[in-house]
Formats: sequence, structure tokens, C-alpha cells
Amino acid sequence: MNETRETTAEARFERMVLNMGPQHPSTHGVLRLILELDGETIVRAEPDIGYLHTGIEKQCEALTYQQVVTLTDRVDYLANLSNNLCYALAVEKLLGLEIPPKAQWMRVLLAELTRISSHLVWLGTQAHDIGAMSVFLYCFREREDILRIFEMFSGQRMMTSYIRIGGLMLEPPPEWDRAVRKFIREFPSRLDEYEALLTDNPIWKERTQGIGYVPLEQLIELGATGPLLRAAGLAWDIRKAEPYSSYDQFDFEIPTRTEGDVYARYQVRLEEMRQSARIVEQALDGMPEGPWKADAPGIVLPDRDKMKTQMEALIYHFKIVTEGFPVPEGEVYQAVESPRGELGYYIVSDGGTKPYRVYMRTPSFGNLQALPAMIEGGLVADVIAAMGSVDFVLGDVDR
Repeated sequence: MNETRETTAEARFERMVLNMGPQHPSTHGVLRLILELDGETIVRAEPDIGYLHTGIEKQCEALTYQQVVTLTDRVDYLANLSNNLCYALAVEKLLGLEIPPKAQWMRVLLAELTRISSHLVWLGTQAHDIGAMSVFLYCFREREDILRIFEMFSGQRMMTSYIRIGGLMLEPPPEWDRAVRKFIREFPSRLDEYEALLTDNPIWKERTQGIGYVPLEQLIELGATGPLLRAAGLAWDIRKAEPYSSYDQFDFEIPTRTEGDVYARYQVRLEEMRQSARIVEQALDGMPEGPWKADAPGIVLPDRDKMKTQMEALIYHFKIVTEGFPVPEGEVYQAVESPRGELGYYIVSDGGTKPYRVYMRTPSFGNLQALPAMIEGGLVADVIAAMGSVDFVLGDVDR
């Protein structure tokens, strides 16, 4: 009995607890990771969150429905338009609002450009974490082109608030299609460059293959969604399973792999960018004619020229901006496929002009729960590669 106690105490004494973060460049935000080590092997890992808590869900209750759009930009700041879209669709369900086809297709186009932009940030930072500096520079080169397109549409590079309840914030700018088409024409060759640098690179494969493996069943139990599930073999994508905003009219594939490791997640996201480019191209070629926002006086802001010449339009503008608009009593849940997985907004309305309750089902929170399973039993040297492959955003976790 004494020998067992002494052995246990000795084993505990030999282990070391290491704090990684919350101020650490490769934790991709203010994440604290508590690692218990036995030599170089990770025995236990515990993510510690809450350093970035903003109270956004509670703030929504103090703002009108239209004002909440600016908060949705700041949840997942690398995929703000995905959050804009999910929130707008949820409120439009409560309102029973019909969105014109042109606005729906434009939303799809912008959401897919957002997916590409987000995946580029992921690929660049993941490659940089592992030591591939050139890929980081190349990815941000293409992302800059997308940010310029967003700026052309909305006047803002990141926090665009461009997708609004009822349609879009502004009419698409002149020559928008030429700028988007130029980017989409060049982008596939850029993807080929990334693949030439990484896919068969022996160092990249050594650092990613067989690293961070989690079986599909465990990922599902942990609440993981998005590329993590698809890299483990499950072809689940909300754009296909529960189409929204005219996604059922687009032809695209769901990339999957079965290995469930860091390398498989890299392959899935790379192919997702190709599929997103394919969707954008279809949106460009088939963009419907017609209005870019719903005809809903009292809910959607009137055109500026009408506001300046028609008293009724001026009154509507004044009331929407100062008071907001009432939303019928009820509750709704709307999900979309964000770059990180299932993003859902649950909204409760009491019939007033402000939400009674807003809850955000963010993909980064569920995906982060899979991190201990990825790294426990592995080496400290592989933590950064596994962590980066999750592609979480801490604003998407803490809220």
C-alpha cells in the first residue's frame, strides 16, 4: 500500500503543468490552454476561455432589431457577413418577409466570398504556425483583394453590416461584377500555388498527417461541426441539408476526407475554397434582375431620393431610425453554414421593437471542445498544428 502511494506521488511529481496563453501568438486569440505534461507527452489538456467576453447577446436586448446587425459583425469578425445573413434570415422568418431573388443571390455571393476570405486567413496562419512564411504572404495577398471588394460594396473592409433585414444595406455599386469576376478568374491559379507549396511538401505532411486525429463519433458527441466533421468523413453541410437564401439553385459539392487529422482538414478547406469560387461564378452568370431589397415600408429604409422628395418616405425613415419596427411575438431558430461550421441564431420576440432574447449557437465554441481529444496523448510540438486546424475565433467562443 505504501509502495503504491509513493509511486503515485512520484508520478505526479514528475509531471509539469504548462500554461499556453492567453497571451500567445499561436493560440489565435486570448485562449489559455492548461497542459499537464509527462515529459514531452500531453497527459491532460484544458482550454480556459472567457478572456474576451463582450456580452454581445445581452447587448442585443438593448438595441432595435436593425441596430443589432452591427453587433453580429463582431461575433466572428473573420466571417461577419455570415453572421449578418444568419441574423437577418432569423428576423425575416419572424416578420414573414419575402426577399427578392436578386438580394438572395447577392447574399450567397457575398457569403461565399466571406468563406474564401476566412479560409485564406486560416491557411495563411496555419502555414505560418508550422513554419511556411511564404504561404502566409500569398494568402493575405488574395484576402486583400476580397476586402477591397467588400469595401466597394459597403465602404468598410471588415465590419460591413452590408446584409440587412429585408435585403442589402445599399444597392450594389457600379462595376461590382467586373471586380468580382476578375478575382474569381485569377483565384483558382492562386489555389494551385498553395497546393504546389504544401500538399506534397514532406515537412508539411510530417507535421500534419496523423496529427490531431479524432474519430467521427467523438466529434459528433462533442458538438463539432463544419470542416472538422467533413474531414472525418461526414458529408454534412447546411447549405445542402437545409438550403437557405436560394442555395438550392446552385451546383456545388461537399468536400470530405476520412482521415480526420490536421492534413485532412487542410485538404477539405482547400477544396471548399474551390467550391466557393464555383458558387460565386454561378452567381455572377445567373444574377437575377430586380430590386435589391424587399418592398416593406416601415421595416426597410426607403431610398434616399424618395426620402428627400416624399413626406411618407421621410416619416418611415424617421420612425425606423429612431424607434425601430415591431416584430410579431414568437421565437425562431435559423442556422447557416459559416466557414467554421453550424452558426445559428435563436431569437425571441415579445412583439416590441427590440429582441426579448438573442442566443447565438457559434461553431467555434463546439469545435473548441474537440481540442483536448486532439492533443491528449500527443506531443507538445504538435499542439500548435492541431490547435490551428480547429480554426476557432475567440470572439465566436466568448461572446
